[in-house]
Amino acid sequence: MSKVVMVVEVKDVAKAEEGFRTHADLFRGLTINKPIHFGTIGGNQIAGVFEPDDVAVFVKGIEAQATADAMDADGVKRETVKVFVLDKTFEV
Repeated sequence: MSKVVMVVEVKDVAKAEEGFRTHADLFRGLTINKPIHFGTIGGNQIAGVFEPDDVAVFVKGIEAQATADAMDADGVKRETVKVFVLDKTFEV
């Protein structure tokens, strides 16, 4: 199962986190059924790790209007969104 890392810049980290925590139904629609790990750096950047059941559904859903509306409400600067599908593994 692939993981996805998303990095965004936000206007206000506290507001973004508060809003993020209200989107459980949206995330379920993106086939997210596992905990989402996230952290912040630089005062206004957030990185999250997602484990979707279906990466194609997740990636397509990121472009959906409902997701854009949720991001706007949370203060995400849409032009800063970076999505990395972690589909490769290196065994140490």
